[in-house]
Amino acid sequence: MSDPVTPEPAASTPALKEWGAVVHALLQGRQSLLLRKGGIHEKRFTVGASRFVLFPTVAHSHAESVRPEHRDLLPPGAADAAEVDGEELVVRAGAEVVAVVPVALPERVEELEDLHVWTSGSVRSSRVDFRPRHQLTALVVRAVELPEPVRLVRRPEHRGCTSWVDLDVPWPAGTGRVVHDDEHLAAVEAAVRSRVG
Repeated sequence: MSDPVTPEPAASTPALKEWGAVVHALLQGRQSLLLRKGGIHEKRFTVGASRFVLFPTVAHSHAESVRPEHRDLLPPGAADAAEVDGEELVVRAGAEVVAVVPVALPERVEELEDLHVWTSGSVRSSRVDFRPRHQLTALVVRAVELPEPVRLVRRPEHRGCTSWVDLDVPWPAGTGRVVHDDEHLAAVEAAVRSRVG
């Protein structure tokens, strides 16, 4: 009789909370930049991992915070995000950090508008003026579409105004469709550094 086999623990992958619409913008190549300051319960934003999946979120204010030409991203983003515990959410994207740029010139953040889908006003109010003593961080990321979307049930531990959660989502290295090449991402990084770095 053989010894019982201990099952492998479920894969745990760090996940960054991000608007569902932005997740779709990343996957469609409309955006390679994330602007972060940290959640209300965090003293500051820290990059918790160099490779992570994206946990889709939604809020009613997102419609006014996305420029009109990108509002087609709102319905699929909302469909992926669960608002209530027990609802299903869909994780379909991962990201690899290409560059972390502290925003030294927040007064010039409007100059980044061509690199994201948000309105300049929403970037100013929710990322610059919100918690003004906290450093704004620009993340240039390589978006990767997971080989298969993963459906998860939203649980109480996913709640709260925090940037990071752990998810039981396997994402083996080297898998998934990469959205942008190194040349494009280097150009985005150079633009961010020259404008606000």
